[in-house]
Amino acid sequence: MVITGLVLGAVLGFVLQRGRFCVTGAFRDVWLQRKTRWLTAFLIVIAVQSVGYFALLQFGIVKDTAKALPWAAVIIGSIIFGVSIVLAGGCATGTYYRSGEGLVGSWIALVGYAVGAAAMKYGALKSTNEGLRSITAPNLVSIQATLGISPWILVALFVAGVGYASYRHLTAKTKLPVATLPARYTGLRHLLFEKTWHPFATALVIGVIAIAAYPLSYAAGRQAGLGITTPSADLVAYAVTGDAKLINWGALLVVGILIGSFIAAKGSGEFRIRIPDTQQTLRSVVGGLGMGIGASWAGGCTIGNSMVYTAQFTYQGWAALLSTLLGVGLGVRLFITNHRRAGAVTPAAAAPSPVLVNA
Repeated sequence: MVITGLVLGAVLGFVLQRGRFCVTGAFRDVWLQRKTRWLTAFLIVIAVQSVGYFALLQFGIVKDTAKALPWAAVIIGSIIFGVSIVLAGGCATGTYYRSGEGLVGSWIALVGYAVGAAAMKYGALKSTNEGLRSITAPNLVSIQATLGISPWILVALFVAGVGYASYRHLTAKTKLPVATLPARYTGLRHLLFEKTWHPFATALVIGVIAIAAYPLSYAAGRQAGLGITTPSADLVAYAVTGDAKLINWGALLVVGILIGSFIAAKGSGEFRIRIPDTQQTLRSVVGGLGMGIGASWAGGCTIGNSMVYTAQFTYQGWAALLSTLLGVGLGVRLFITNHRRAGAVTPAAAAPSPVLVNA
């Protein structure tokens, strides 16, 4: 059953690439442009997944695995992770799907991310990781447990709030410059490889994929939903030790993301090998390592923590989400805003190009 991880990962990678779903960009927009359109899309993923998770929990298909909040590790690790994804130019999934597009800078960041995570989970930094994560707040596990209420109350409130935010965005007038290109394909091929995907539609699909990850992962003996950091570390550990047990459902999931994003990029004509300059190469190395170290301390990245654990209303998930957002803000200040003031334009700070839409 572990092969389902590869299949689901390929679907996820395809959707991420075609939908241009980048959490780093979503968080960065909040600080740079005071815009929340992509952040709202991210919250849609959490809302959809939350409904599915608690339904699966109610029917006994999954188990409640929430633990006491390792508050120091989550806060410090998530801030480091947030700064690092700005430096690297993408979060965990963004780095994976951009690697599938041929961005060599993302390849470098991805290797750094996996190596950093492996060092924290299995290598020389393991004791450092475990030491900080041992500092916990025993009474802070989940919001519903603290309040003594049904999680469905939180689900209903959250879905209503996200629904309202989505309605506001959908009814607002967009000011993005749009250039229309003639369609090259028709039918399903046009939809899959050419038509621009709306962020909210992409979010709905990712939410469904996140729900499907639970029963498929459980069937393979892995009691968790989507996750990127530990599987990435497992791949590095397998390369070093040759332990076949490390090629598990999660490891195949991240391999699948690469495959799916490559298929999407090739099909849409967006695959191209792009070599970074020296500055961006250094940023990719440092940012990638920081991502791996920060995510390991935090117990997850923007997927495992900010998307999965938030949907379960755990303190770890929401503390990580807010801390990562803060880290991104700090990264924007250090690596984008200050460079703009100095007259330099980094790739992350470059003005967005007009949106090209195929009719």
